[in-house]
Amino acid sequence: MSDRKRKASSSEEPVCVLCGRAGGDPDIFGRTIGDGSVCTHEFCLTFAHIALEERPPGEESVAFDHAVLTHRVKQANQKQCCVCGERGAAITCAESGCERSFHLPCAADGECITQYFGEHRSFCWEHRPRQAAVAAPAEDTSCVICQETVGDCPSYHTLVCPACTHTWFHRACIQQHALNAGTVCFRCPACRDSTVFCTEMSTMGIQIPARRPLWEDNRTYTSLLERHRRCDARKCLYPRGRRQADLRGPWQLILCSSCAAVGTHRRCSCLSNTTTTWECDSCAGLGTASSTIAQLAALSAASQQGLEPSHSPQEPEDSCSGPTIQPASGPSHTSQLLELSCQTSVLGIEHGTTCSAFPDHQDAPEQCQARCGSNHTATPSTGSSSRPS
Repeated sequence: MSDRKRKASSSEEPVCVLCGRAGGDPDIFGRTIGDGSVCTHEFCLTFAHIALEERPPGEESVAFDHAVLTHRVKQANQKQCCVCGERGAAITCAESGCERSFHLPCAADGECITQYFGEHRSFCWEHRPRQAAVAAPAEDTSCVICQETVGDCPSYHTLVCPACTHTWFHRACIQQHALNAGTVCFRCPACRDSTVFCTEMSTMGIQIPARRPLWEDNRTYTSLLERHRRCDARKCLYPRGRRQADLRGPWQLILCSSCAAVGTHRRCSCLSNTTTTWECDSCAGLGTASSTIAQLAALSAASQQGLEPSHSPQEPEDSCSGPTIQPASGPSHTSQLLELSCQTSVLGIEHGTTCSAFPDHQDAPEQCQARCGSNHTATPSTGSSSRPS
């Protein structure tokens, strides 16, 4: 007795009268249909050309004519499967004059093809349709889905896209992709062709279910619809943690107005209570408020440690323009300070006084001072005749 029959007899589940298998993968066998006395698989009935009758809601989903099934089973018991050698093969090759028959589960093992459209024809290994002559895959060509090699010649287990003619994949890989994508999203993984590609794959026996993709049914991308709820500042000052926020005030969570994937509490990024828009460093690029303040604080600390800026030979005419001539001994710290003062003034931040981000809080100057640097460097005015030391 073959493994197929032995597995069926040892199982407590009902056995399909056409293929002799109990249960089975729904992607291969379809739904299991039965009324207690007779059990069969949906696709076994389909490829045995036994009509299915859809029932209205509330009753058995599908039904079949028991007399027709009994007659077909008697015919199948007289035929031997060309793959496993057992009797009961109800699927016959559609080629005229060919008497080969096989079970549905044996089709893949015997390199047979069953077409899941139109007349639901089936073909044995000799008469199965083959793809048009194309160049053999180059050495070490990989499947675009699993990235494993596909071999150096076309075969039953390898297929090529008929549109771009250079994208190869394993039959099992493209079949699983079709089951996941459905008719709505199934297309060539490389060139994205759908019309020619779907027609060719259906002819070659790939089952493409008529439904929407599975990733829309099992909510795979549900997390993408959730709003970002975390403070991503380098140092979060909120005592309750990064994932907590108030509805308003200094601890309100503000999201990046460009990507909405980065957030910050107002106080953690020195934002005033009236600020409604904010951009993270990745979206704003160079010259953002946070990076500019950090550079200004670094230069202020360096000047306090004895790196005093050199004196410019000429007074600048405008507070946003630095000296154009620098000493040969090195770059002028004054010019860097003036340039940063210009960038910061554009962002609306005042220097030379305490930070004005939190006018309503008494402890705001100390906190902003800790964030933005120990001291703010005063910006030289246009009418000043002395240079900062």
